[in-house]
Amino acid sequence: MDWTSKYGITRRDFLNGTQLTIGAAITAPILSACGVPKIDNPFALANGYYPPSKTGLRGNHEGSWEVMHAAVSGKTWPEAPISEHYDLVIVGGGLSGLSAAYFYSQREPAARILILDNHDDFGGHAKRNEFEIDGQIRIGYGGTEAIDTPSAYSPEARQLLKDIGVVTQRFYDYFDQDFWDRHNLSKSIFFDKETFGVDKLVPGYGSRPWTEFAADMPVSDKAKADFIRVQTSETDYLPNLSNEEKFDLLSRTSYETFLREYCQLDEEIIKIYQRWGMSFWGIGIDEIPTTLIQSYDGGMPGVAHTIPRTGHRNDEPYIFHFPDGNASLARLLVRAMNPQAVPGSTMEDVVTTQLDYSRLDRHDNPVNIRLNSTVIKTINNDDKVEISYIRNGQPHKISANNAIMACYNMAIPAICPETPPNQVDALSKGIKLPIVYTKVLIPDWHRFANIGTDFIYYPSGFYKQAEFAYPVSIGDYQGSMEPDMPMILHMCHVPWVPNVKGPEQWKTGRARMLQMPYETYEHHVFEQLESALADHDFKAERDIRAITVNRWSHGYAYSPDYLWEPEYRLESDKPWIKGRAPIGRIHIANSDAAASATTNAAITQAFRAVNEIFAG
Repeated sequence: MDWTSKYGITRRDFLNGTQLTIGAAITAPILSACGVPKIDNPFALANGYYPPSKTGLRGNHEGSWEVMHAAVSGKTWPEAPISEHYDLVIVGGGLSGLSAAYFYSQREPAARILILDNHDDFGGHAKRNEFEIDGQIRIGYGGTEAIDTPSAYSPEARQLLKDIGVVTQRFYDYFDQDFWDRHNLSKSIFFDKETFGVDKLVPGYGSRPWTEFAADMPVSDKAKADFIRVQTSETDYLPNLSNEEKFDLLSRTSYETFLREYCQLDEEIIKIYQRWGMSFWGIGIDEIPTTLIQSYDGGMPGVAHTIPRTGHRNDEPYIFHFPDGNASLARLLVRAMNPQAVPGSTMEDVVTTQLDYSRLDRHDNPVNIRLNSTVIKTINNDDKVEISYIRNGQPHKISANNAIMACYNMAIPAICPETPPNQVDALSKGIKLPIVYTKVLIPDWHRFANIGTDFIYYPSGFYKQAEFAYPVSIGDYQGSMEPDMPMILHMCHVPWVPNVKGPEQWKTGRARMLQMPYETYEHHVFEQLESALADHDFKAERDIRAITVNRWSHGYAYSPDYLWEPEYRLESDKPWIKGRAPIGRIHIANSDAAASATTNAAITQAFRAVNEIFAG
């Protein structure tokens, strides 16, 4: 065997131009075979590189999306020669891509794997935000926030959590479930002048008697009476139907219609709930089927005594949360494959360990993560896959025995020109939901404690809510448990386009989001917090220490739960099932492939894609 076949480069590749300058594109194994000392990987990140500490516009940050948008618009780059070969190349370094690398390396420990990601950090939507204040670090989640309902995870996903050191039972000790009662905290609603005639914060939603809460609401007497009635009544609004008939009817009836026609609520009350679940579903209640409401524990009234609750989260509490959300899962996955990059050995110490990004992409790693690299083409070529990508404006090309697309489904047809037309159509159906998670650092939360609130809901605001970080302390990290401690506020924005229906509203919202400068997001943070806390001497310029805007223009995976979704005769008719079919040696793994914006789906689809490779 000659050195070209040994290292995955054919004689044709060599003769066509892989004889590049030493120190630039000749790989370390080739240099070693030629007797040349091994050079540093030109893709290695510098010491001190640490994106979690960046503030301003993050998420789909500047530099992460422009190349792909240009490629989709028809821009081309010069063809680069093949410079490296891997057993597996994964496009996308989110939880699905990282899980795919882990599953593959478990099957083939000697395999060489490369993960390419267009962002400046790994983890996909599971991003970590760090802030420094008065010599201490505060940690927040920039995206995926929790291990939701671990008991419902697939066997493969549960095993992966166990393998990387996650013991979910420990969160019962780490997550302070008594935090809200101990500090007498509950939800508040901010009624704005433009919609309700006056700016007024009304605290105690769900904790005060409903008659008391309604008395403080700036709405008409009829609206107050309707509000009290719908919150306290045990009325079955469909008494003449069986449960099966109710579910059939209400699965085709929007929650807005249910409140208006069946509960007969005043329009002022409907306005209050119009966007209540937007951070969960990404749409207004005019397009949410009423059957979804009965499984949602977010305080939406009127349904409980009409259709029975079918169980939610397997009755597990929502406590399985690292301070940085599932970014800690991403770190644990990287540690399992590259322990030098993520020092430590437990789920506790991964929260505060100092990650060494310079070790993510080195010649001697079995699994490498190459950031700031946007893949623009992936094609089959005989017994391998060729992958072209852009990094720092320069084109590169590599090859692999197999590839896994763990990126957004809608990007795959643009990256994979061999995608069959029917699969292109199926992939186009998975329009992702745009969402913004903005983190706001304040030096203490005395004002909130004085009001008795940890959550402010804005029925008409740019940001739908402002709420506390979850009360979790783990390892050496202490959560913000007392009012004199710094707090990270979570503010969520979903672009709402009420005059556009169906998934098209997400396309419109995405365009608006990407065109919006940081100053606009900052302005709304200042305005909304100052308005809600106007009676408590809150001054944004003085009391806000830092802001990180996690802008996810392609956020949650498409969900098939909405009113417009058709019924499918067969499982194989579902577009996300059709869309995840392999394309030669190119396989697909992401949460889109399950039409489920969950970590469970991301991991489970990674397992499926890796199994496809070994089964083939």
